[in-house]
Amino acid sequence: MKDFVRVLRRFVPPYKKFLVSNVIFNILSAILNLFSFALIIPILNILFRKDEQVYNYMDWQWNITSWEWWKGMPEIIKSNFFAYVSDLIESEGGSFTLVILGAFLIVMTFLKVASMYMSFYTMIPIRTGVVRDIRNQINRKITQLPLSFFSEERKGDIIARVSGDVNEIETSIMSSLDMLFKNPILIAIYLAGMLIISWQLTVFVLILLPLAGYIMGKVGKTLKRKSFLGQEQWGYLMSQIEETLSGLRIIKAFNAEKKIQERFEKSNDTFRRTTNRIYRRQQMAHPMSEFLGTVTIAVVLWYGGSLILSDNSSIDASTFIYYLVIFYSIINPAKDLSKASYAIQKGLASMDRIDKILMAESNINDPADPKKISLEKEIAYNDVWFKYQNDWVLKGINLTIHKGKKLALVGQSGSGKSTLVDLLPRFYDVDKGGITIDGVDIRDALLYDLRGLMGNVNQEAILFNDTFFNNIAFGVENATLEQVQDAARIANAHEFIMASENGYDTNIGDRGGKLSGGQRQRISIARAILKNPPILILDEATSALDTESERLVQDALEHLMRNRTTIVIAHRLSTIRNADEICVMHEGEIVERGKHDELIVQNGYYTKLCDMQRF
Repeated sequence: MKDFVRVLRRFVPPYKKFLVSNVIFNILSAILNLFSFALIIPILNILFRKDEQVYNYMDWQWNITSWEWWKGMPEIIKSNFFAYVSDLIESEGGSFTLVILGAFLIVMTFLKVASMYMSFYTMIPIRTGVVRDIRNQINRKITQLPLSFFSEERKGDIIARVSGDVNEIETSIMSSLDMLFKNPILIAIYLAGMLIISWQLTVFVLILLPLAGYIMGKVGKTLKRKSFLGQEQWGYLMSQIEETLSGLRIIKAFNAEKKIQERFEKSNDTFRRTTNRIYRRQQMAHPMSEFLGTVTIAVVLWYGGSLILSDNSSIDASTFIYYLVIFYSIINPAKDLSKASYAIQKGLASMDRIDKILMAESNINDPADPKKISLEKEIAYNDVWFKYQNDWVLKGINLTIHKGKKLALVGQSGSGKSTLVDLLPRFYDVDKGGITIDGVDIRDALLYDLRGLMGNVNQEAILFNDTFFNNIAFGVENATLEQVQDAARIANAHEFIMASENGYDTNIGDRGGKLSGGQRQRISIARAILKNPPILILDEATSALDTESERLVQDALEHLMRNRTTIVIAHRLSTIRNADEICVMHEGEIVERGKHDELIVQNGYYTKLCDMQRF
């Protein structure tokens, strides 16, 4: 239960007023229930003519500070109530008295169910609010965590945590909140009533109940462990589905449908077997609690009957039946409590998986005392070393990029070009050395300010399932239609946008799936143009395009790069002939640098790359 209490402390405080109201209504409901049950005694006495005992009215003697007053209060209430019923029977008859008691029972029941409804009513905002807050926190954390976190996690598993695990918390923990707040109150108040009626019987019951609870606890101990395994397997299934959807073209091209189907079906069957074990153990809670409850009632019947049949019994038969009704009313809350404990164990397994995201530490954060940053002179890489895990990806990089200049990075795949560029907006942090902009270390500036200096156009255009307008205006606040159109014209995108069904309000589909590769790239360029950043990063922006699309995109890029500090990762070397400086990278080091003609003369790595492309 410690884990559950910790979850409540984290997420419930914003809803304290609802929680207090819920507890108040639950207490009121339990007390009204107890008093409505008390009507059983006079009704039974009337029906079975058990009215030989004479009750007299007792003085209330109001003194709430006296312990003796509180101790004698139950007897005063009982004596005065039965005295009133006796007078009513004597003056109006038994039938009329039954009608009055029935009417009183109806009123008490109405008040009780109204209190129960209000307890449910005040619990709903807590349940829905906590789940909403968890989703918001996960989404916020996902956007804040560094890229390195997601390179070590399966995308499908993260989706499973955001969807399946959060839903499990909603159905397991949040749906159990009402039972957990209501049932202990009901049990406590019913036990208090039972103690007042017969302390001997209640002590006997309190010996039996912990024994039954211990047996239930032993059965449920392994449920959390099994549930955690089940949720991990569900995450693996989601990863496979995500991979299948992303790679359908390759799967079909290589006739690998059967292989993918078999892999999924094998994992799905493993998940089914784990789920079977979880559900079987979970479903054991109800029949076991039913059986243990019946055994307990049978033992109480025997012990209570023995007390009544003895000469010195403290309760009569009708009071014992009232006692049994109260005791039986404890059984259902106890069952619900056991069900809730099972469900909570299942939900806590999901909470552990979600906490892998919520509790993840980000190693890329804003400094405590940030410095202002702007580009007026140069960007400098000063003896930069970097590695993802064990091997160095960049080794002692020294590089200066002057404002307004165009730098090109070329080299074989895996030489460190993209990594070198990713360090500038602090997608990753350097391990040794540092990167400065006008002498200010980028780690000393706010991430928002640093990334605000940069615009990115990648090899794969990252677009969203939204309109043309919103994709171009992405990241630019209060952009007008005129500004968006101007950016689209410069990017050679205005014509095909206007030719679409709803112009700039046309939805482009998931990841821009309704557009060609060249059109997606031009939308991405228009987005960078609208942002108007002083630093532009082009990561092989034309490598995946056909000749016609490349011409249009290259033309748009020329407009974008004009009078702007630009870093270009080039796949097609023909696109960087006019760069102010070309850096040739090999195994994490800059092995050659200079203009195109200078590098050709050197007859080194760059010349070999050019010859390979010409061939």
